[in-house]
Amino acid sequence: MPKKKNPLSEEEMNGYTREDRYNPELTEKISVKYRSILQNLGEDTKREGLLKTPERVAKAMQFLTHGYNINPAGILKSALFKDEYKQMVIIKDIEIYSLCEHHLLPFFGKAHIAYIPNGKIVGLSKIPRVVDAFARRLQVQERLTTQIRDCIQETLQPLGVAVVIEAKHLCMLMRGVQKQNSVATTSAFTGAFLNNPKTREEFVHLVSGKLH
Repeated sequence: MPKKKNPLSEEEMNGYTREDRYNPELTEKISVKYRSILQNLGEDTKREGLLKTPERVAKAMQFLTHGYNINPAGILKSALFKDEYKQMVIIKDIEIYSLCEHHLLPFFGKAHIAYIPNGKIVGLSKIPRVVDAFARRLQVQERLTTQIRDCIQETLQPLGVAVVIEAKHLCMLMRGVQKQNSVATTSAFTGAFLNNPKTREEFVHLVSGKLH
């Protein structure tokens, strides 16, 4: 009797398969450290639930910090186009997930980004990719905001850039002051957004419905 084929996964039915790649040597080195941490916390790393936890965490940390291996400016340069459009381009509600460098706890939220072209526009999907490239590193929200701004300004040379990030930080929610409803908002501007109050006000008005 012929063997039944395994049913296709949802990913395979949609025409693609997911393949995660990790550096095996780095995974082993990080795993050893996390196994030691768990033991120092009083856990039994030989019990069933924790047997593979060090390896899982090692792989998770590599994924959560893979932005170090990405060139954000290169992302923008891969999709630059000449165009005479000189009005505001806004991408709102870009999801952000990052790790606070002070406690290695997540912070997450949304970014709202605008730029005013100066002869060049960029593929819209590239800006969220730039956000991810910087967010997938050990970060503080303030630096993340300015890094995104500076990358867009230096690469596109637009008439102005505006970046606003609002995020919740688990280092504030889970520990420390434990303020469950606190949201941090940071902003950074260049060019017309910095020097022209009306331009900045227009941007804030257009995204204000999404700000706390």
